[in-house]
Amino acid sequence: MSDLREAALASKAWPFEEARRVAKRYEKAPPEKGYVLFETGYGPSGLPHIGTFGEVLRTTMIRRAFEVISDIPTRLICFSDDMDGMRKIPGNVPNQERLREDIQKPLTSVYDPFEEFESFGHHNNAMLRRFLDTFGFEYEFYSATEFYKSGQFDEVLKLACERYDAVMKVMLKSLREERQLTYSIFLPIHPETGRVLYVPMKKVDPENYTITFDDEDGREWTLPVTGGNVKLQWKPDFGARWAALDVDFEMYGKDHSTNTPIYDSICEILGGRKPEHFTYELFLDDKGQKISKSSGNGISIDEWLTYASTGSLSYFMYQKPKTAKRLYFDVIPRMMDEYHQQLRAYPTQDAAGQLNNPVYHIHGANVPASDMVVPFSMLLNLASVSSAEDKEALWGFIRRYAPEASPATNPQMDEAAGFAVRYYNDFVKPEKTFRAPTDLEREALEDLRTQLAAYDGPLDDEALQSIVYACGRDRFEPLRDWFKALYEVLLGASQGPRFGGFIALYGVNETIALIDKGLAGELV
Repeated sequence: MSDLREAALASKAWPFEEARRVAKRYEKAPPEKGYVLFETGYGPSGLPHIGTFGEVLRTTMIRRAFEVISDIPTRLICFSDDMDGMRKIPGNVPNQERLREDIQKPLTSVYDPFEEFESFGHHNNAMLRRFLDTFGFEYEFYSATEFYKSGQFDEVLKLACERYDAVMKVMLKSLREERQLTYSIFLPIHPETGRVLYVPMKKVDPENYTITFDDEDGREWTLPVTGGNVKLQWKPDFGARWAALDVDFEMYGKDHSTNTPIYDSICEILGGRKPEHFTYELFLDDKGQKISKSSGNGISIDEWLTYASTGSLSYFMYQKPKTAKRLYFDVIPRMMDEYHQQLRAYPTQDAAGQLNNPVYHIHGANVPASDMVVPFSMLLNLASVSSAEDKEALWGFIRRYAPEASPATNPQMDEAAGFAVRYYNDFVKPEKTFRAPTDLEREALEDLRTQLAAYDGPLDDEALQSIVYACGRDRFEPLRDWFKALYEVLLGASQGPRFGGFIALYGVNETIALIDKGLAGELV
C-alpha cells in the first residue's frame, strides 16, 4: 500500500470519511457495472445558484478522495430535472408576462425569457454547464427530458407500473389526508396542451404499462408510462433515478433529509440498492434566509468571481459542509486570505497534513504555489487610503514593498489587485465612516507620527509593528482599543490589517501624511 493511500485511509478530512463509506459498499466485490457512480441533481426552475455549484464541487472532492483509496473507476453525473413543470415564475428573469403562458409546461418546453436557447430549461442547463466548466469539473450531463424520452427510464417506469401500490403506500404515509385523495406518483404530460398534469389515476395497467386519467376538463385519456409521455413526481423520481442508474452516492441539502427514507424505499421497491447519502447544511443570504433559485437572493457564482478567485470560492465550499453558513460578499476577503495561507502551508506539510489541507481537495495532487506577497485584506486597505481606481495604482506600492514581484511573475497577485479595486469601490468605499480622534488617541497618534518621522530602518513589518505597539501599550487597556482607533480614524473602518505591515506596504512618509490628515480632521 502506498504511503498516500495509507494516509488517506486514516485521514479525518470529511471527503475521505465519505469516500471510505462508499468504498465499504464494495469491500467484498467490485460493482457489476464496472464503476462507482456519483450523482448530483439540479432543478432548473431558476438560474443556477452557488449552492448548486457547491453540491457538484463537494461531490467531486469525495470522488477524488475515493480515487485515492480505491482502484475502482468512477463516473460523476449531473442530472437536471428539466422535465419538471414550471410551477411559478422566477422573480429574477425578464419577459415574465410571456412566461405565464407556459405555466405547468415541462421546463424544456417553456419559453426562454432571455431568448437565447430553445427553452428556459435549456438556458438554465447551459448556465450550469458553463459554471461547472469554468472550474474544470469532470462530469457527464444528463437531461431528464432526454432520459425519459429516449427510453433510458422505461424499464424502471414499467416496474413502477407493476409495483404501483407498493410505491404509493410509501408516498401516502408522508402526505396529508386531503392530498392523499388526489395523489399519484405518475404525472402525465397532456397530449394537447403539453402541460404536466397533477391528477389522480383512474386506472394503472401493469400489463400494458398504461395509465388512465381525466384531465382538468374532464376528458379521459390513456397514455403509456414509457417514452416521455409521463414523468414521476419528484420524490418517486429521486428514488427511481437511483434505481435506474445504480447510483452509489448522492448528496443533497438538509431540506431533503426527512425524505431520505422515502427515496431509499422507492429505490429498493424498484429493484435498486439505496446509495450512500450526505446531507449538507443550507447557505444563507445576508439576512439569514435560505438562498433560492427563484428569488435570486444571496450571491451568484459570477458575482463571487467578479471579486475573488475560483480557489477562494472552492475553499469556502470545503469548510464545514454540515454547518449553515452566511454566503454573502463580506465573506470574500477572509476566504481569499485563508485560501492562500493554506496554499503556502501545503509544501511544508507531511502526507497526512497535506491530505487534511483544504487545497488538496480543491486541486488534487496539483496544488499550485501562492505568489501573493501581500494579503488580500491589505490590498483592500491600500486601495482605500490610495483611492485606487485600477490595479496599476496598487502595483506602485507592491513593487516598492516587494521589488521582485511583478504582474508577469505573480499572476495571482495581479489578479487579486484587480479584485481588490473592484471590491473596494463596490463594498468598502460606500461604507467608509471616519471619525475624529479622542484626546488620548490624538496623543498616541502624534507619538506614532514622531517615531515614524525619526525611523530610518527598512520597510520591515515587525520593526514597524513594534513602533505601533509601543505607542499604544502604555495608553490603552485593552490594547485592541488602540488598533481600533487607528482603523476608525485613518481607514474609516472598525477593523483592519496588522498596522506595521500596512505601513511597510503603504510607505512611512505616506503613513505620516495620512496621520496628519486624520489629526487635522481632513478625513472626517
